[in-house]
Amino acid sequence: MNKVKLALIGLGKMGLSHLSIAGAHPEVQIVGACDTSVMVTDFLKKFTPFPCFDNYKKMIAEAKPAAVIVAVPTKYHFEIIEYLLQQKIHVFCEKPFTLSHAESQQLTALAAENNLVNQVGYHNRFLGTFIEMSRLIKAGVLQELHHFTAESYGPVVTKPHQDTWRSNANEGGGCLYDYASHVIDLVNNSLGNIENISGCLLKKIYSKNVEDAVYSLVQLESGLTGVLSVNWSDSTYRKMTTQITIEGANGKIIADATELKLFLKAPVKNEKYTAGWNIQSVGALQSPVDFYLRGEEYSAQFDYFIAAVKGLEPNAINTFAQATYTDKAIQLMKQFN
Repeated sequence: MNKVKLALIGLGKMGLSHLSIAGAHPEVQIVGACDTSVMVTDFLKKFTPFPCFDNYKKMIAEAKPAAVIVAVPTKYHFEIIEYLLQQKIHVFCEKPFTLSHAESQQLTALAAENNLVNQVGYHNRFLGTFIEMSRLIKAGVLQELHHFTAESYGPVVTKPHQDTWRSNANEGGGCLYDYASHVIDLVNNSLGNIENISGCLLKKIYSKNVEDAVYSLVQLESGLTGVLSVNWSDSTYRKMTTQITIEGANGKIIADATELKLFLKAPVKNEKYTAGWNIQSVGALQSPVDFYLRGEEYSAQFDYFIAAVKGLEPNAINTFAQATYTDKAIQLMKQFN
């Protein structure tokens, strides 16, 4: 079996997570790992067999990967991804895609022009509960949709004076880019793309230069309206918690990372769900993966990327083209700053 030659650019928290998952994949050969931190690369040189580099262009020239994972701060995405696509390399990019809707469109066109597999790391789309939520919506079980609420809360910034990349919007910091992008992407891909923003409050709680919470009234291309409520300074949560609530003529769906709750006023033909409340745990809905790190969804998204590179799956989930709509919605919300 021919293994996919893979390299990674950026070895922070997400980059190291991706490296662990990729390193355990039976159809992947790690041919390079790149970071400007000598401490990180020295550690990897000592304890892993992976070739390490401090310059990504040198790594590409020497290692000649077929695919690359980009996990650097967002401000570097455009420059690096453009170079990789010009070298005819398949790309998996951490979210958000870029800091500019125009740049995202440009990279999307370049990937299509070169017929390259492309994917952005919105991992929630590989969670069984959100997959089932999207299926139920597309199947029309709620009939006419009335309203939705998309929420995410967590304890990222819980005190003042934290000067990191998270406090710099030009590097992709702030709740809108880091947290709200996940929720926006879920809305776009399950309900339809966000087209208009009726109002948006970008609220500072502890940070000086970026928002810690995003509260917005949004309208989709279909005309459906909803509320976005995201706060990364909420210490009542142990970790990031995302929930989508969708109301329709025939009931309601409430989905998060642990379970899906469906209330039906009347049962729907060809569906297993009954009238009243139906509850499904993520364990019952999640497809198993060979390697578990942080959650099945992280391995599942990478498995899908590698399968797409090998031509075993269509390149149809979390594509650059889809991610441009998330970047567009972020850009619209930033106008209220």
